[in-house]
Amino acid sequence: MNDKNTQEIELTPELVIRAYEAGIFPMSEDEHSSGVFWVSPDKRGIIPLENFHISKSLLKEIKKNKYQIRIDNDFDAIIHGCANFGTERKTTWINSDIINVYRQLFKQKICHTIEVWDKNQLIGGLYGLALNGAFFGESMFHTVSNASKIALFCLIKRLQFGGYSLLDTQFITPHLASLGAIEIEREEYETLLFQSQHIKADFYRLSGGNTSLDCLQSSSHTS
Repeated sequence: MNDKNTQEIELTPELVIRAYEAGIFPMSEDEHSSGVFWVSPDKRGIIPLENFHISKSLLKEIKKNKYQIRIDNDFDAIIHGCANFGTERKTTWINSDIINVYRQLFKQKICHTIEVWDKNQLIGGLYGLALNGAFFGESMFHTVSNASKIALFCLIKRLQFGGYSLLDTQFITPHLASLGAIEIEREEYETLLFQSQHIKADFYRLSGGNTSLDCLQSSSHTS
């Protein structure tokens, strides 16, 4: 079972960073609740970066090259999209406290967004935190089929190119499992997390990446 501890202390960027470094992350009961609780799952979801395999159907969509990819462009649109367009839950765990503190982390360039745009319309994307060699995926959404999968693919290419070693998805959903996510025990996760925090990665090392095809054609090797 998961460890779930309710805390009444103020949610700050510094507290969130320390929590992630310890393998813990915040959630709320629903969008209308105040405060957060802290979670450290017995089994953790990750996507192995070194063995990521893209499906034939997603590869076909990427090669169509229909959409634009924007990085760290519109945090508010992404987090509100994640809160409002989830398909696997009846309510959202993203409340105003979480939105406010992750907005601060976004301004500090610790929180990042991968955004999929169809001309001037945001159709999908994701956000998460980058700390040293780990990226902690928070949430993703889509309003057009495959848009969130394209965002995740572009994130993975960016993490590979930037020298990251860990992509944490927190939990496993059928959607994430279809994209290669696996579950590992907490002890194994903590080892990977510890190792990742001794890596100096760079989220912006991949230049370009303005379309999904750009991401596909980028090398995953760093210099």
